[in-house]
Amino acid sequence: MRERISSASRVVVKVGSSSLTTSQGMIDVDRVDALVDVLAARRGIGTQIVLVSSGAIAAGLGPLGLAARPRDLATQQAAASVGQGVLVARYTSSFARYGLRVGQVLLTADDMMRRAHHANARRTLDRLLELGIVPIVNENDTVATDEIRFGDNDRLAALVTHLTRADALVLLSDVDALYDGPPSRSGSRRLAEIHGPEDLAGVELGKGGSVGTGGMVTKVQAARIATGAGVPVVLTAAAHAAHALAGADVGTYFHPGGRHPGTRLLWLAHATTGRGRLHLDDGAVEAVVSRRKSLLPAGVTSVEGEFAAGDPVDLCAPRGRVVARGLVNFDAGEIPGLLGRSTRDLASELGPEYERELIHRDDIVILETHS
Repeated sequence: MRERISSASRVVVKVGSSSLTTSQGMIDVDRVDALVDVLAARRGIGTQIVLVSSGAIAAGLGPLGLAARPRDLATQQAAASVGQGVLVARYTSSFARYGLRVGQVLLTADDMMRRAHHANARRTLDRLLELGIVPIVNENDTVATDEIRFGDNDRLAALVTHLTRADALVLLSDVDALYDGPPSRSGSRRLAEIHGPEDLAGVELGKGGSVGTGGMVTKVQAARIATGAGVPVVLTAAAHAAHALAGADVGTYFHPGGRHPGTRLLWLAHATTGRGRLHLDDGAVEAVVSRRKSLLPAGVTSVEGEFAAGDPVDLCAPRGRVVARGLVNFDAGEIPGLLGRSTRDLASELGPEYERELIHRDDIVILETHS
């Protein structure tokens, strides 16, 4: 069952802040070295490793004299700016013990939903791996705003798994597995395997700790993203990383259940939020969702929000239910004058550049089936 983990030629490993730092926000050198010992050993047998590492904001708390993770975005960004250098320097030193070099890759959701930026990120990561470098990936917390951030590195790790076409994802935490209740509660049972959503019915999922943003909720969501596209996932404690990578019966194993979709559409579905809304009539919903057609102006009844061409927008059925998301070809201010009209009429009146869809079918991801 877990041979796909032990035999994987390319693995994404995600480690959380609480597994790397003290409660005061300082990097725990011994913890970092212990993790690197495991990853270097796996590299030694030829496996390519991509490390998605939290800890930048947490690592910045101590140097900035902050007692706890700041709540305001500006201070979080400042802490990330200081802490990211501390974190990567520690990884650089630790991997150097094995003659391995690391490369820092900082990503934002906004970068990844743009076609050219997405392709550039993939090329960079592929080239780093070809050169024998261990990529250290993190969200670019220094510049990301609430509107363009992943929100947690569990989801980022799942998406990087697809971006790099990795064979497996290992999520490392301070909890050794997923349980059917709080691990500290007597009688809570480890869930060794998850085959699908039905295995999670009634399971209580805990929230994040003091230095991280995730928790079991985000880890399960990340596992769903990865397994839904055919990638197996193991969730366990950082202390069990070696056993997890070896395919041992530790933590929780999420069975893969889907096929690999287009990676960019995966990012659009899971790494973005709509900057606005386009309300569709029933015919347009049928065309976009059921027949996978492009969205034309004639099928749109109204527009909400402020957005620019290339931004993600939600597509809504007549009663407001979001059924899809896509990258729009026009600014919000242009669209009201196009609604309900054919592209041929628009081109005749406004010019040939208007004889095109509002959103091309290749830039639409279905979020909910229409019934």
